[in-house]
Amino acid sequence: MSTRKLILTALVCGIAIVLAGGIKLLQVAKETTKVTVLGFGDRSTLGDMTVSVLGVASQTDRTVVTVMMSGVSGADAVEGWRMLAGGKVSEVLATPWTGVDAPACSTTTVEGGKCSLVFGPSTGTVTVAYLRAGKQSQWSNAG
Repeated sequence: MSTRKLILTALVCGIAIVLAGGIKLLQVAKETTKVTVLGFGDRSTLGDMTVSVLGVASQTDRTVVTVMMSGVSGADAVEGWRMLAGGKVSEVLATPWTGVDAPACSTTTVEGGKCSLVFGPSTGTVTVAYLRAGKQSQWSNAG
């Protein structure tokens, strides 16, 4: 095979790859992903855990999120929780604290119960997310 034929074959392959990439890009651009944001008090089941965010109390030095969790015994109740506020995502602080409404979250029980998660101080609209079993639910009081 001559050099010209090899170069021509490489160019045809390159053009085919670019066209396929462009088509895939158009397909992805047209896909719509619907994100459901739950209101405070709404329940969501993720895997074997049923959870609900009951409320958020913003203070000068922390943000306390009161949640209800049930479904599995002995799981780490803090793992999987995130808070989005002021354009920043934060995780639960390790600082132990007992809430006014509920004790600090530690481990879960099958029967469930209320507990409090402590995050850093927040500004603006607060959205709380819980990730478990490859799924995510979000709660917010916005709108």
